[in-house]
Amino acid sequence: MTMLAVERIKLFSTRSPWWCALITLVVTIGYAALVAGTTEDPAFMRIEFVEIGYRFGLAVVMVLAALTVTTEYRFNTIKTTFQAQPHRGRALLAKAGVVSLLALVVGEIAGFGSWGMAALMSPDADWTLHSAADWVNVVGIGPVYAFGAALAIGVGLFIRHSAGAIALLLIYSLAVEDLVRMIPNIGEDIFRWMPFNVADKFVSGGGAHLGGLRLSTSELSQPWALAYFATITVIVLAIGIVTTKRRDA
Repeated sequence: MTMLAVERIKLFSTRSPWWCALITLVVTIGYAALVAGTTEDPAFMRIEFVEIGYRFGLAVVMVLAALTVTTEYRFNTIKTTFQAQPHRGRALLAKAGVVSLLALVVGEIAGFGSWGMAALMSPDADWTLHSAADWVNVVGIGPVYAFGAALAIGVGLFIRHSAGAIALLLIYSLAVEDLVRMIPNIGEDIFRWMPFNVADKFVSGGGAHLGGLRLSTSELSQPWALAYFATITVIVLAIGIVTTKRRDA
């Protein structure tokens, strides 16, 4: 509990978490407002389409999470952390827990905010949450943000440099997975198992189709999609913690 309190104090001792949370909400809810406010085709007036803007907010959340680690290495405060808690794994898990909890809260606000904004911008459409899949479209953003934050911490622990960690996270999440699809013959098969594509399946549910637009090509069900993304997160975070234990601070 003491380590959790310490990590909470360190996290909120700067303005960056507040700014990142604000930017996340603006881009996510703003995307929902743009889709609901400018689309006249009723087929697009579906919850999964207005919520898919969560991917832009996820990028910001991962940047925040990576910075919580890399800035400690930059200013050499990580040594003080490990002196206060010689068990490095506990200290790093506490950090991951606090940052992931913040990401979870921001994700839930973003999900319900996007849903509410869509209803406000297009009141004639049916935005009722009729099924469990509809609820996951809204509520599911929080868990994905939480796991995404933990994954980013693992990357930050492994790379240690802010620019490198941020570049890797953004390039991979926003470009690399789509580029994989261009590999002849096997690209689409590999893409089905890429982590952020699978995360899209959890949030978007059935992988909505419309005029060639498909939100996710994963064939996993929503529960298994979340489990798969969580497994990838645990592996990356574990690699980051193990390498941190073996290297000098």
